[in-house]
Amino acid sequence: MTPLETKEGRLRALMRSLGSVVVAFSGGVDSALVLKIAGDELGSKAFGVTGRSASLAEAEEDAAIALAGVIGTEHAIVQTRELEDANYRSNPANRCYFCKKELYGRLRDIARERGAAWIVDGFNLDDAGDWRPGRKAAGEFGVRSPLAEACFTKSDVRALAKRLDLEVWDKPALACLSSRFPYGTPITLELLRQVDRAEQAVHAAGVRVCRVRHHGDVARIEVPLDELDVLVRPEVRAAIVAGVTAAGYNFVALDLGGYVSGNLNRGLAGEGGV
Repeated sequence: MTPLETKEGRLRALMRSLGSVVVAFSGGVDSALVLKIAGDELGSKAFGVTGRSASLAEAEEDAAIALAGVIGTEHAIVQTRELEDANYRSNPANRCYFCKKELYGRLRDIARERGAAWIVDGFNLDDAGDWRPGRKAAGEFGVRSPLAEACFTKSDVRALAKRLDLEVWDKPALACLSSRFPYGTPITLELLRQVDRAEQAVHAAGVRVCRVRHHGDVARIEVPLDELDVLVRPEVRAAIVAGVTAAGYNFVALDLGGYVSGNLNRGLAGEGGV
C-alpha cells in the first residue's frame, strides 16, 4: 500500500466516523475532495454548501454548482453578509476571522436544520504555514478539518483528486477578492467588483493564474514567473491594459517579483499564523 493509499484509507475512515456532515464547499480542489469523500462514505448524510459572497469571483459560484453536480452530492448556496460587518469592511489583519465567523454561523444553522453532526472544511497541513485568522472562527464553531486530521498535504490532495477524476485536481489556488487589498484599505462592493473585472480581463488575455492587487488607482498584476514573458507580448499587454483600465484603474503595473500566495501578508510573521 502506498503512502497516499494509507492516507486515503485514514480519510475515508475518519469521514465515516463523523456520521453526517455539512461541507464548506468553495469549489476548489481541497473542499472538492472533502465533498467527494463525504459523498462516497456518507451518501445522503453529506451536504455541500457554498457561500454566496461579494468577495467570491463571479465565475466561481457557477463553477462550484457545476462541480457539485458532477460529484453528485446534495448542494446548496447560502447568502453570506460579511460586508454588513464594519469589522470586515475596515479590512484589519484578521479580516478573514470575521468572514469565516459569518460563514460558519450560516453553516451551523444549516447543520442544525439537517441534524448534521459536524461542519467540515478543506484545510490541509500546508495551509498551516500561512496567516490564517479564519482558523480561530473554525475553532469557535467546532469545524473539523478531515484533510489535516488525515495528514494530507496539498500535493496529496491533488494526487488523490486526480486519481478520483476530479476535474479541479490541478485548479490553481484561489483566495477571496478581499485578499487583493492591502490591510487597512476599506472594502466595498464596488471595489470588489472592480478587482473581479480586472482579473477577468487578465484571464481573458490567456493568463491562467493571476492576482490583481488593488492600490488605489493602480492595479498591480502578479503572475507566476514563468508567465511574465507572456504578459509583455504586445497583443497580450494591450488587451490587459485595455481590460484593466476599463475596470476602473488609471495605471496598470506588472510585479516583476511574480505571483506569491498571500503576498499582502508580508510583515505579519509575528502575528502567529492562525
